[in-house]
Amino acid sequence: MISLAGRDILHSWGKFVFTGFGLGLLIGVTLIMAGVYRGMVDDAKVLLDNSGADLWVVQKNTLGPYAESSSIYDDEWRGIQSMPGVARTANVTYLTMQVRHGDRDVRSMISGIAAGQPGQPGWPPYLIDGRQITRGHYEAVADIATGFKVGDTLQIRRNQYKVVGLTRRMVSSNGDPMVFIPLKDAQEAQFLKDNDAILEQRRRNAQNPEFSQPGTPGLLEALNKSQTNNPYVNSVLVQVKNGYSPEEVAQAIERWKRLTVYTREDMEGILIGKMIATSSKQIGMFLAILAVVSAAIVAFIIYTLTLGKIREIAVLKLIGTRNRTIAGMILQQAIALGVIGFVVGKISATFGAPAFPKYVLLEPMDSAAGFVAVVIICILSSIIAIRAALKVDPAEAVGG
Repeated sequence: MISLAGRDILHSWGKFVFTGFGLGLLIGVTLIMAGVYRGMVDDAKVLLDNSGADLWVVQKNTLGPYAESSSIYDDEWRGIQSMPGVARTANVTYLTMQVRHGDRDVRSMISGIAAGQPGQPGWPPYLIDGRQITRGHYEAVADIATGFKVGDTLQIRRNQYKVVGLTRRMVSSNGDPMVFIPLKDAQEAQFLKDNDAILEQRRRNAQNPEFSQPGTPGLLEALNKSQTNNPYVNSVLVQVKNGYSPEEVAQAIERWKRLTVYTREDMEGILIGKMIATSSKQIGMFLAILAVVSAAIVAFIIYTLTLGKIREIAVLKLIGTRNRTIAGMILQQAIALGVIGFVVGKISATFGAPAFPKYVLLEPMDSAAGFVAVVIICILSSIIAIRAALKVDPAEAVGG
């Protein structure tokens, strides 16, 4: 039976191999779509992991700092640091924008990190080249996905920054690579108005009689000065001491500071359950449709290949070959076609995934499930083809 199936494949090996190759490309696309979904979820988890935080303190009644805008005073960290169970705190800002390098723009998430040392919340946990930020202004650490190199000069708003270090897999929940700059620079980039807007605001203040009263000569100057300051950050990242529950520390901060605090589990639910929920559903529906279409195409290919050699099957029946042997031949060929298709698909997905603009995560369990699904589809398709082949009248088929 094995020899019969092998001889038939060798007889038309070119057609069989090219059919398996085409089927493999279809399976590869299906695996990549599953990897895109996995990559979206992994991006959200990586963002939280790399922050090094156990708690996120944000503006009250907001889903910040990733899902919504959040603004809190940059001195809130002092009160939080003194609370029981708090090990370390750090201010942080996040701003997604176009970063200019030479004649090209790169979509990036700008993260403002407070002065400190590696291991502090918000800092990139490791570097693959260069060094960490050591100065208070105009230095940057970038994810390698931006395409930047150590020594490059970046334009962020009206200031220029020198790339002093590179890191890897530091991305936003949307997959945008991150660029880290000093906190004061990030506050200016996010909250400070441009010069023309500041002049216009001062002109409006001067024309307002409430700010130019004779009894308060310094009011206008104090107001203008306050409008050029940047006392806000998006969040305070908190690391909890060993032996303390993040939930208990979060409740204490909310009670005394009148802010909203999210734990790791809460923030993961926001990122995955709200920010990427629609995109993941769209990809899931497309993946389901693609899987159904792939199954139909596999069944059609196996059925067509079987009917294409119906005369040969009729001759086998006329010379006394048992139906069981013929069925085994068709089944083995179907499984061989599925194996070839899966191998080609796995290889194409593995080498094609890095070319995608979104991160593609190919999980071994997804590949194993895909292989099992392909084998099952091939077996079911071969059963349909076997029934059709065995119903054919040998004399009529040969005579035709």
